[in-house]
Amino acid sequence: MDARKEPIKAEGAAKLLAGAETVHVASGKKTLTFAGPEADQETMIAKATGRTGNLRAPTLRQGNTFYVGFNEEIYSKF
Repeated sequence: MDARKEPIKAEGAAKLLAGAETVHVASGKKTLTFAGPEADQETMIAKATGRTGNLRAPTLRQGNTFYVGFNEEIYSKF
């Protein structure tokens, strides 16, 4: 999917990330981790979407784990 042509709005992001085991969201130099069904879904979606209300880029899925937003430390592992 090319998010530049078809942006993923907050509702779509919520559906996409709902089944994830773990979601890591880069926020500046920090990384927020949301894990398991007890994770605060509302906060996760708020952090995973940008000011435009679209899913932040880049977003990477590896297995059942998502990495949202850019953080050099995280992406250097790949």
